[in-house]
Amino acid sequence: MFELLFQHSPSVFAKGEFVLLGSMPVWVMVLLGLLIAGGLGWAIRARLAKAPSGVSGVRPVILWALQSTVVAVVLLLLWNPAMMVSELKPQQNIVAVLVDDSRSMSLTDDGKTLRDRAVAVLESGLLAGLEKKFQIRLYRAADTLQRIASPQELTAARPATRLGDSLKQVASESAGLPIGAVMLLSDGSDNSGGIDLDTIAELRNRRLPVHTIGFGKLKPGRDLEISDVQLAPRAMADSRLAAQVTFFQHGYAGQKAKLSLRESGKVLASQNVTLAPDGRMQTETMLFNAGTAAAKSLHFSLEPLSGEENQFNNSTTRLLNVEAGKRRILYVEGEPRWEFKFIRRAHQDDRSIQLVTMLRTTQNKIYRQDIDNPAELAEGFPGRVEELFGYHALIIGSVELGYFTSAQQELIRQFVDRRGGGLLLLAGRAALSEGGWAKSSLAELLPVSLPDRKATFHREPATASLTPAGAESLICRLVEDPARNAERWKKMPHLMDFQEIGEPKPGAAVLMDMTAGQRKLPLLVTQNYGRGRSAVMASSGTWRWQMSQPLEDQTHEMFWQQLLRWLASDTPGRVVASTPRQMLFDDGRLALTAELRDKNYLPASDARVEARILGPEGLAAQVELTPDASNPGLFHADWAAEKPGSYLAEILAKRGDEEVGRDVLTFQRQDGVAENFRTGQNRELLEKLAAQTGGRYWQMEELNKLPGEIAYSEAGITVRQAKPLWSMPAIFLFILLVKAVEWILRRRWGVV
Repeated sequence: MFELLFQHSPSVFAKGEFVLLGSMPVWVMVLLGLLIAGGLGWAIRARLAKAPSGVSGVRPVILWALQSTVVAVVLLLLWNPAMMVSELKPQQNIVAVLVDDSRSMSLTDDGKTLRDRAVAVLESGLLAGLEKKFQIRLYRAADTLQRIASPQELTAARPATRLGDSLKQVASESAGLPIGAVMLLSDGSDNSGGIDLDTIAELRNRRLPVHTIGFGKLKPGRDLEISDVQLAPRAMADSRLAAQVTFFQHGYAGQKAKLSLRESGKVLASQNVTLAPDGRMQTETMLFNAGTAAAKSLHFSLEPLSGEENQFNNSTTRLLNVEAGKRRILYVEGEPRWEFKFIRRAHQDDRSIQLVTMLRTTQNKIYRQDIDNPAELAEGFPGRVEELFGYHALIIGSVELGYFTSAQQELIRQFVDRRGGGLLLLAGRAALSEGGWAKSSLAELLPVSLPDRKATFHREPATASLTPAGAESLICRLVEDPARNAERWKKMPHLMDFQEIGEPKPGAAVLMDMTAGQRKLPLLVTQNYGRGRSAVMASSGTWRWQMSQPLEDQTHEMFWQQLLRWLASDTPGRVVASTPRQMLFDDGRLALTAELRDKNYLPASDARVEARILGPEGLAAQVELTPDASNPGLFHADWAAEKPGSYLAEILAKRGDEEVGRDVLTFQRQDGVAENFRTGQNRELLEKLAAQTGGRYWQMEELNKLPGEIAYSEAGITVRQAKPLWSMPAIFLFILLVKAVEWILRRRWGVV
C-alpha cells in the first residue's frame, strides 16, 4: 500500500535526501506562492463581501488556506521535487550473506529445523534475486566465520555463535572489497554476550547496513532453564556458602521442581521450589558446606519435568577453589570477662581460623594466647604495618580508645581500608561510646554513628531478633530452612547486657535487632569500608546462648564461627588473581587480572608477574602479565584455552629475586554447552542490529522485496539516483481531498 501511494519504497524516504530539480531558484517559487496567495486572499474577500448571506469570521480564512495549499503543492510540483538516494551499482558490489550455523539452528519449529528453514528461504528465490543485481558471498557464521559455496553445506552443528566477531570480520573485509550490504539469517542467539558497541560503531563508520532475518519461536515452549548462578570463586575449608541460583520457566507455573547441587556425583544440597509465573526470573538460595581444601566443580541442576522440550539447559557448572590456609584473627580484650572465654571456646573446632588473643589483665600487663612465637605481641598491640597487616581480621572488646596511640589508631584505619581486613567492635563498659570512640578518627570505620555521651552500656537483659537482612545472611543462619531459622532465633535465651550504638549509617546492614524493655535497638550491624569490612556487636552477653541451653547445643559456636569467618574470609593477600569468567563455555578466551601490593599493601607496579598454566593432556604454558598504565598495581594478560577441560593458573609476582607473593586461579572450558540456553529467537537483538546499522528486520512475507531494498546503501560502489516525486498518486489524492473539502464548505456556507 505504501508503494502504491508514494511510488517508492520506505527505504527511499528513510535514506534519501529531499531535493528540488527545477531550473529556477527556490526564491522564485516562494515569491510566486506569496503573490498568488495574496491575490487569492483579495479575490475571496471581494467576492464574499458581495454574497447575499455574507461570510464572516474565520470562514474566509479557511477557504483562503485551502486554495493556497493547492497552489503551494502545484508550485512545488513545477519545481520537480525528488529524493536523492545512494544506490549500489548493479554487478559491481558484493552482498555478504551470513547464515547462523551453530547448534541452536538444529532446534525444530513446527517440525522443521531452523537450519532447514533458513536453507529453504535462501533457495526459494532470495539468492537468485540477489544474484541478478549483485555478487554474492555466502558465509557460515558460528564460532568462526567461514565462506561456503552453497547453503547445502550448512550443518547446524557448530558449538557456538559469535555474531559480533563475524560481523566485525565482514566489516574489516569491506575495507578492501566493495561490500555494499550484509544479510544475516539467525535465531539471534550470541554466546559472546551480545554484539558490542565497537562492532556497531565500525559497521556505522563504514555505512554498512545489516539486514536481518529471524528464525525460531518467538513464544517459548514448555521449558525450565537455569540462567545464572552467583557463587564466590574461593572459600575457606569447611565454610558454609550460599549460592544464588536464578532460573525461569514456561508452561509449569505453580508446579514443584527439585533444585540440586552436586560435586563429583555427591549431593551437597537439594530443595524443592515452587515455580514462578511464566517468564519471570526466580532466584533461590542454596546453602552448603565447602568441605576440604581442593579445586571443585559444582553442578547445579533442575530435575526435568514432564513434556519439557529442552532438558540441556536445566543445569550449569561453577568452580570453587577451597583454600587450605588458616586465617589469623587478633582479638584484643580490655578486661577478663565471660564473653572473651566463650568466644575463644566457640572457635576451637574451626580448623581454618587461628584466634590470637591479647587480654589486658592489669593496666600494664597482657596475657597472650595462640601466638606463633614468643616475640609476637610481646610489646603489646602492633605498632608497625608488617606486624598488624599479618592478621586477616581484628576484634576489639572492652578497650577504651586511649589505650591505642595515634599511630596505632591510624594503623587500624589502614588495616581495614588499605589491607582489606575485617574489624569487629564488641560492647563493654569501656567500649564504643563509653571508651571515647564516638569522637575519634576511627568513627568513620564503623557502620553506626555512635552516640556522643556516656551511660550507653546497660547490664539489663535484652532479646535478639532477626531482621530481613539477617535472615538472608550466612552469619545468622543457624538452620537451613529460613522459616525454621527465624523461629530458632525467637527461642534464643536473652542477652545479659546491651549497649546503645546509635543509628546505622547509609549502606550499613542491620542483621539483628534487640528488644530491651520497650526499646528496639540494633544489635549486629555490618558494612563494607574501603577494601575491608567492619561490624559492631552491641552486647557482651551472648555467652548466655551457651550457658542457658543444653551442653550439646551448638548454636553459640555456630554463630561465632560464622561471624569470625565473615570477618576474615575476604581479606586479600598481596597478590590477588581474578578473571571475569571462570567457566569458558564454547570460548577459550581468558582475561587474567592480578592485583599486586607491596609489604605496606600499597599498589606495586615495579614487579614481574607471570602466570604458569597447567591444563588437560599435559598442557603447560607461561604467560607474562603487563602492568595497567592507568591503574597502578594491576596487571593484565589475555590467553586462549584451546582444549576443553580444567585448568589451573598460578600467578607469581617477583621483584628481582624476591618473591612478592602468589595466588592460584582455576578455570574450565566446556564446549557444546552455550547453544543449549536461550533457544528462542532473540528478535530484539536482530531488530536493534538492523536499526542501528541502517538495515531492516525482515518478516518472511516481505522477503520478495529484499533484493530491491538492499540496493539502497552508502557502502560499496554507489551512484546517486534522483527518485521523482511529482507523479506520486498520494499528491493527486491530497489535492483532490483539499478541493473536495473546499467544495463541501462552500455548499454548506452558500457561497458556491
